[in-house]
Amino acid sequence: MALVKKGSRHITVDGRIYRWRIRRRPTYCQALIWSPLTYAVEYAETPGATLVVTTNQPHPSNWFDVPASPVLPSQVANTVRTARACGWIPEAPGPPFQLDQSEGFVSPNEWELVENPDDN
Repeated sequence: MALVKKGSRHITVDGRIYRWRIRRRPTYCQALIWSPLTYAVEYAETPGATLVVTTNQPHPSNWFDVPASPVLPSQVANTVRTARACGWIPEAPGPPFQLDQSEGFVSPNEWELVENPDDN
C-alpha cells in the first residue's frame, strides 16, 4: 500500500530516496495517549513494502497536551537503516514491515502504577 503523497517528506538515506509521513490527526488511541505515535516510510522510486515505525512518544496532537518531541529526519534515517538491517526490503512488494521502537512508552493508564508502585 502506497503512502499518500500529500504531507509526506523526502529523505535520502545511504543514496536512496524515501518518503515518510506522520498522520496529521492522531488515531483515537493516540489522542488519548493509549498508544504511541507511528509513522510510515516507503521507497520513493518504486514503492514496495511500507515500513511502519512505532515510536516511544505520544502524538503531538494528543488531547491532553502532553509534550511530544518532533520526529527528526535523523531519527527517520536511523530507523530506515535499522529496518533494513532487520530485513525490510522496501523495493519488494509485500505486507507492511513493523518496526517497534516503543520501549519506554508509558500510557496514562500506567502512570499511576509507575508513580505509586507500592499501592499494588
